[in-house]
Amino acid sequence: MVSSSKGATPPIEVGNAADWRRLEPTKLTPILSASLDAFYEHGFHGTSVRDIARRVGVTVPALYYHHENKEAVLLALLELSTSDVLERAHAASADGGDDPVQRLANVIEAIVLRMTMRSRLAALESEVRYLSPENRQRYRTVRKGVEELVLEIVKEGKKRELFDVADAAETTRALLGMCQSIPRWYHAEGKLTPDAVARKYVEIAMKTVGSTELPVKPKKRRTADV
Repeated sequence: MVSSSKGATPPIEVGNAADWRRLEPTKLTPILSASLDAFYEHGFHGTSVRDIARRVGVTVPALYYHHENKEAVLLALLELSTSDVLERAHAASADGGDDPVQRLANVIEAIVLRMTMRSRLAALESEVRYLSPENRQRYRTVRKGVEELVLEIVKEGKKRELFDVADAAETTRALLGMCQSIPRWYHAEGKLTPDAVARKYVEIAMKTVGSTELPVKPKKRRTADV
């Protein structure tokens, strides 16, 4: 198995997920920050370890002290990304109380805000194909947590006749699929703000599940990521 780190790399911070609408600037180690930029600009396959080391200003052996290889760097970033969205999704769901409509609206909003405000991290999902089978499964295990959460909400809404869906599992995959496609088209310099995209996607989600009720309108985000 590829280890994501070997030395005393400082902990990675992504902010307080409990306040799920608040996205603080992502704090990465210099190596992970440089790797994220390189992967975003050139893709995993087009980025060399030497390129990452040059961006950081360290030697290749120094980089290998912290991460076993390039795949380990990618895995560290992917695990950060998926853990972040999972924590935020659970916090958003809890904020919706016992109401499946509000819970689903919150979770979709949380996912979309994270996809737009942390688009570089979110875009890394396209590089998962370069992980070894073992590490790909490790990544998917965390990602599966988001799917299970949304599925549980959709099933509960259907049970209480708040949602009108024929297949809860397929509906869940459709909801998450539309959210995961956002990094392919969203640009921070575009006309749509993260809040505007979140509102639109919550509306689409409610129509997709055939909601008979409307959620409370989203509150305005307080802090933007950079």
